[in-house]
Amino acid sequence: MRTTIVAALLATTLHSAPALAAERYSDTFAGPVAADAADADALNQRCDRLITEIERRIADFETSKAPYTVDDTLVAFDEISALSYSTGAEFYSYSQSASTQEKRDAGTACYTRLGEVGTAFGLSRPAYDRLVAIDASGEDAQTRYYLEEIIEGYDASGVGLEEEKRAQVAALQKELTDLGAEFQRNIANGRGSIKALPSELTGLPADWIASHQPGPDGLVEITTDSPDMSPVMSYAQNDALRERLARVYYSRAYPQNSELLGKIFTKRHELAELLGRADYATLMLETRMLDTPEKVIAHMAELDQAAAPAKERDLAELRAALAEIRPGQELTWFNSGIASQHVLKTKYDLDPQEVRQYFTFDNVREGVFDLTEDLFGFEIREWDAPKWHPDVESFEIVDGGTVIGRFYLDSHPREGKYKHANHIAMRRGIAGTTMPVSVLTMNLPKGGYDTGLMEHGQVTTFLHEFGHLIHSILGGNQRWMGLSGIANERDFTEAPSQMLEEWVYDYDTLAKFARNEAGEVIPHALVERMNAARYFGQGTYEAGQLGYSNASLRFHMGAPQDTSAEAISRDYKEYVGTFAATEIPEGTHSEAAFGHLNGYSAGYYTYGWSRVIAADLFSRFKQAGLRDEATARAYRELILGPGGSKPAAELIEDFLGRPVNADAFKETLASGGDE
Repeated sequence: MRTTIVAALLATTLHSAPALAAERYSDTFAGPVAADAADADALNQRCDRLITEIERRIADFETSKAPYTVDDTLVAFDEISALSYSTGAEFYSYSQSASTQEKRDAGTACYTRLGEVGTAFGLSRPAYDRLVAIDASGEDAQTRYYLEEIIEGYDASGVGLEEEKRAQVAALQKELTDLGAEFQRNIANGRGSIKALPSELTGLPADWIASHQPGPDGLVEITTDSPDMSPVMSYAQNDALRERLARVYYSRAYPQNSELLGKIFTKRHELAELLGRADYATLMLETRMLDTPEKVIAHMAELDQAAAPAKERDLAELRAALAEIRPGQELTWFNSGIASQHVLKTKYDLDPQEVRQYFTFDNVREGVFDLTEDLFGFEIREWDAPKWHPDVESFEIVDGGTVIGRFYLDSHPREGKYKHANHIAMRRGIAGTTMPVSVLTMNLPKGGYDTGLMEHGQVTTFLHEFGHLIHSILGGNQRWMGLSGIANERDFTEAPSQMLEEWVYDYDTLAKFARNEAGEVIPHALVERMNAARYFGQGTYEAGQLGYSNASLRFHMGAPQDTSAEAISRDYKEYVGTFAATEIPEGTHSEAAFGHLNGYSAGYYTYGWSRVIAADLFSRFKQAGLRDEATARAYRELILGPGGSKPAAELIEDFLGRPVNADAFKETLASGGDE
């Protein structure tokens, strides 16, 4: 982990985009609320004011006089980082959730400008010279670690290059920031839809059909948003309907984004060579737990070997199911969903539509709150705060009578909004001065039992993203902003949230909130069937994830020979197909909407590696009990509470008493599909 301002400003990621503080830390918080009351011009003016202040502080820092100390120099650096980080997250949130395209564009433009400021500061020789002059030998371990990481980050960013080459680095960084912003904007605006006859909706849940009434033309509009896409691909019996929707979904933002990817991969390679690295994957991975391409390749090979038997078992069951319900059809992306449903019903006596009747958004939200309150000993209560949309809710976390963090839930889809689910740390916490504030942006069904039932997988998504929020807030009591919250190595940050997913299969947890319309608690026998079926499909899932990880890595191990949209799409299919269980259908271009190729670059393997860590962390809970207070307390204190103040490997070893290994994860793969 290198917590440089460059990393903070340029890593506009799903869970740790840069976030707002008017001073080092004020409790005054504008966040996305300001976008609701302002027009795009007002947002642009606000951006101007904040960036002007950041630039003023940088100029003061670069011209400051000796002596250079922790109390003066490092504090000043951390204050600049805090204001920069919080400004970036505020405007990143506008780009995702503001009510008009003009305001979303203003958000993108501002955090793009901020990236340029961060690049320049990260290449500033005067700033570097002042930081390396600090004597931190008498400071605490966290402060020494923080300063070391900052200096290493400057070294890696190219601060030691001659002035002409530093200018080239800055120019490339600007180009990459602009290209990345355009790529993400195209995905956000890439919402597609199809029209269908009501008669084509056979098999879809009644509540879904009730919320999709025909328009004046007698047709039902179905969008590529998750609340439409997931049930159609799982339940619709009309083969042509599923394929029509999937082809639109898997070609969003094509060809423009595929062309952009060719440019992004090329510019990243140029940047890596300028910084003396063999390729961009080598450069990016230097700050990870798996810190070389070779280690990532070895990790993928190990998982591929472990997942292979489960994958073959899954494929055999899916093909057998398809032979029963669609004789003569080959297994594809368009029919694997209904084949999977048939396996669940015939082998496991499990009907996901029976499961979903127990999950409405309000109940799930309360269940997630209750679980985390119970595990970690805090209280969640409503927070009276301005909202930027009627759907948004606000809450605060109280620990021992003290408010330790606040958060917003923006949970339901709307036009122009970010299409998936993520956590934005709007403001990172600092001990004694700053309260962390977070936003969860999700796209979950809205409504009650008649129109808004949730899939069990969506319950998992909610808990996963809420896990990031809890990590950010509980880890927010640090001396330094740069070590606060989710400030760990990037290939660790998914692990705590993935571990929490285990609780959505625990009957005692589900029984507290999973109720049907009649108020009946989810039956214990049904949860047992859910657990029996839980690992069916994990083999094919891991194969797909390895395919995406392979594409993510291989695209960054050299410059592409051909940067055309057609060539990038062809190479993507080849890289993914190396591991994937089924072929990517011809005529689809899913790389164009694969946002992680921008945000995660070579690091999509992070999810698979984090699942390894998560399974290992959970092994302690599995042994002691899911509600064991001592284990939960140790997890809070040793994994979440330290934030980024230690290397992740040390946090894991503190909790487990040994280094991480893949044994627990391999056990889950070996059990896949077994009753």
